[in-house]
Amino acid sequence: MGKVEFIGMMAMLMAINALAIDIMLPGLQQIGASLGVTNENHRQYVISAYLLGFSISQLFYGPISDRFGRRKPLLFGLAVYVIAATSAAFVPSFASLLFFRLIQGIGSAATRVITISIVRDVYGGRQMAEVMSLIMMVFMIVPVIAPGTGQAVMIFGDWHLIFIFMAVIAAAVTLWMYIRLPETFDPADQRPFTLKSVAQGFKIVLTNRVALCYTLASAFLFGALFGFINSAQQIYIGIYELGIWFPVAFASVAITMAFSSFMNSRLVGRFGMRRLSHGALLGFLTISTIWVLLTIFGPYPTPFPLYLVLFALAMFQFGWIGSNFNALAMEPLGHVAGTASSVLGFMGTAGGGAIGALIGQSFDGTTLPLVMGFFVVSVIGLIFVLIAEKGKLFHPHNPRV
Repeated sequence: MGKVEFIGMMAMLMAINALAIDIMLPGLQQIGASLGVTNENHRQYVISAYLLGFSISQLFYGPISDRFGRRKPLLFGLAVYVIAATSAAFVPSFASLLFFRLIQGIGSAATRVITISIVRDVYGGRQMAEVMSLIMMVFMIVPVIAPGTGQAVMIFGDWHLIFIFMAVIAAAVTLWMYIRLPETFDPADQRPFTLKSVAQGFKIVLTNRVALCYTLASAFLFGALFGFINSAQQIYIGIYELGIWFPVAFASVAITMAFSSFMNSRLVGRFGMRRLSHGALLGFLTISTIWVLLTIFGPYPTPFPLYLVLFALAMFQFGWIGSNFNALAMEPLGHVAGTASSVLGFMGTAGGGAIGALIGQSFDGTTLPLVMGFFVVSVIGLIFVLIAEKGKLFHPHNPRV
């Protein structure tokens, strides 16, 4: 297939993961009321259960795809996603909803691990970063439209229809992938699916300083994003009382991230992944520091226009951090791309999900826990990058990266 279709398909495969999170946000309040959830922070478990299944199951898809290729495990994961989403529409209790969200996350993990493996099969170095940036740009359209889509779906029914909608979209992407995507795995890189082989693959990944440290940095930084997603409904509707304008505010920041990803795709070939991502990380830390000081010493709540500007500026950095950090982590591991994507994905998502849950559960009716979370993870992320680069930022190791 052509490059444009390839990027579009990879973006949609990854986007059904974002869809499973962001489309839920307008319906959390209704889900809680319908299923008898009295503590509003407990509604966040709808997100956390999904991320738990998503993170743990990534450990398995990579080694499996390094043995059996990319297509079959990906089709299996997509089928699990569709079945779980459909089942969640008919649950009788909150506990059963969380169970099927866990299963949905297990299926969705294939789209994250194997999609990145496919991209690594086809591209490397700055080319991979450029393609991942374009994928992330399309991918970020989902957070722009998902909350509004979820709210629109509920006009025609209740929250149950959201899960039916997810299942239909995922089924359509599955059919597209089944018809058009060839096998990209090189049989010469095939690894036996044994405990010893898997352990060796994990050792290769975990003993690579650059891959490990960039993954840990990503985990902490994306923990801030997950923390926002967990508490977005409470902040936008509870504190700022946006009501039906909640999806618009959510989308405005997502558009900023999408634009940032597009800029990265245009600039990474010229300036390199390290220069762009390191600069963005320092920018994220600077903005977070200003945000914390304004939240503590400024008027409360922070005027919404100022809050939105600071948040958008912080999220703009993610377009230059996410895809570049991921490509930097994967670059030295092309010969074990499936296992590498699996281990790195697990660490990034499990760590980010846990940190995000911690930030979300710290919500106390103010924005301070979220803002302080942004500041802390940016400091820790910088420490890991400094370890990866032996204290030298902005220094390309070779012309390709």
